[in-house]
Amino acid sequence: MKSKFSRFFHRIEKIYKTRSIQFIVSMAFTMVALVSMGFMELATYSSYMKSSREAAIDSNMQIVDHISMQLNSYIRNMMSISDSMYYNVIKDKDLTKDNLDKEMSLLYEANKDNLISIACISQDGALITASPVATRKASVDFKTQDWFLSAEDKVENMHFSTPHVQNMFESSNYRYYWVVSLSRSVELTYLGIIRRGILLVDMNFSSIEQMFDKLNENGSGYIYLIDSDGEIIYHPNQKAIYSGLATENNVVAAGYDDGDYTETFMGSKRSVIVKTVGYTGWKIVSVIPNENLYVNYEELSYITVIIFTITILLILLGNIIISGIVTDPIRRLDDSLKYLEGGSMDEEAIYFGGSHEIRHLSTTIKSMVVKMRKLMDDWLKEQEEKTKSELDALQSQINPHFLYNTLDSVVWMIESERYKEAIAMITSLASLFRISLSKGNTIITIKDELTHAANYLSIQKVRFKNKFDARFEIDPAIEDCMTIKLIIQPLIENAIYYGVNPMDEDGLITIRGYEKDEDIFIEVIDNGMGMPAPVVEKLLTHKKTTNSKGSGIGLWNVNQRIRLYFKGDYGLSIASEPDEGTKVTIHLPKITQKEYKENQHEQE
Repeated sequence: MKSKFSRFFHRIEKIYKTRSIQFIVSMAFTMVALVSMGFMELATYSSYMKSSREAAIDSNMQIVDHISMQLNSYIRNMMSISDSMYYNVIKDKDLTKDNLDKEMSLLYEANKDNLISIACISQDGALITASPVATRKASVDFKTQDWFLSAEDKVENMHFSTPHVQNMFESSNYRYYWVVSLSRSVELTYLGIIRRGILLVDMNFSSIEQMFDKLNENGSGYIYLIDSDGEIIYHPNQKAIYSGLATENNVVAAGYDDGDYTETFMGSKRSVIVKTVGYTGWKIVSVIPNENLYVNYEELSYITVIIFTITILLILLGNIIISGIVTDPIRRLDDSLKYLEGGSMDEEAIYFGGSHEIRHLSTTIKSMVVKMRKLMDDWLKEQEEKTKSELDALQSQINPHFLYNTLDSVVWMIESERYKEAIAMITSLASLFRISLSKGNTIITIKDELTHAANYLSIQKVRFKNKFDARFEIDPAIEDCMTIKLIIQPLIENAIYYGVNPMDEDGLITIRGYEKDEDIFIEVIDNGMGMPAPVVEKLLTHKKTTNSKGSGIGLWNVNQRIRLYFKGDYGLSIASEPDEGTKVTIHLPKITQKEYKENQHEQE
């Protein structure tokens, strides 16, 4: 007997593992339904009439369920549009170099039958883009709008408004629509820095009106829609209520939980069915006057109550058993995924079992873990290569000829008993190398970079016997901003060797720094020999080879390092005329030391 049971359960287990969840649930509920129907057929000898009230309520509940499904579809559509715009477009864009216009227009065109507008607004109330129109009315302040305040108040939620006329944008036909607004807080990226913004989706309210108008044509009671505070969103007598010609028990209905109720309103009894719409807290309220419910009916027989009770118990028992069978593998898989949350990358810890879908999901997750581990290894390797490249670039900054000549100058000063000058030169050299190393940091403040340049100039002025003069014109406001280190010194080096050194008269090198259009500009200007246009064109497109003059890094390398770190249109530009001098301009993004540290902290 035990062997037969074992084979039977083994066969059931084999069927279970090779069938889908849908098949198992469908078959199980079908069997429960058949058993229930069999009991009901045995009870046909005790016929009865269902009460008209229950029939009417059941009918209206179905209507309420139907309208609830339509509303849920309407709301999910809004959420889907919002999610598509946020996760598929905004999340992938850096707004300093990208825009959202094309993707937003495509999304609007695909949903324009039910969509009035989509807009993205910055946290300070500036309109980033909108579709189909992107012109805000001059009198409109986004930051005072209810949808904006709601999204700012609770950034983790989506927020649905009550119907209102959307007239914030200029319209060529001067026509404005009633809309329901969905707003949410989004993260906008600027140069890798995350800033808050608001995404607004306006859906045409006429879709909701049409849903309810069609249902209220029957004339057997009516259905209306309210928000969680009882404010009317839709009512068949909405105009009369707003005009004070009619009243409704909407405030009381807002306090009802889902279900059916009997209430007395304006001296008349009526039945009320309430159902809450997911995501929004809106409530669908169906009102049925008692006169539409009252019909004489026979009492339910004792056996009907027994059969009904038995049927319910069977269904409940079947649900408990089936849900246990279906959800146990899912629960075990969920438990195994907690290892991933703890940082473990061991794919063998992932549960593998249950139905075909669960086992397929486990296999997919294991594959994902393997790929994630590979991506992490590749990323670490890339970072190591990048660090090595940076160290190579820093080492190449140190020109042996410059170092030897500087030390020779120090020896000559000491032999000539010019100790103060020797000490000053050694101090400048030490500071030069200290900032060159920068504790391994690639990004330093502009103030440190200028200090490095000043130390370099001090040494070179001694070596060249004050053949040239140097002048700094720096806006103090930019000194706290960040830059890649060792980008000014190579420009000064080129200005000395190729600009002012060949001159017969004294040269002048000017280092100027300022902010313009929220970017940083640093200019190295000399009054030296200058260069013809063909030479200038090649400076940023051809890598310089190492020789006895200059650092061997060249303008090309400096430009490439800036473009590598900051992307976009940042880098060097050169203007030069023969016998007039040369101006090399460094263009950098404005990133304060505070913003840089906050961004580094978030990445950690």
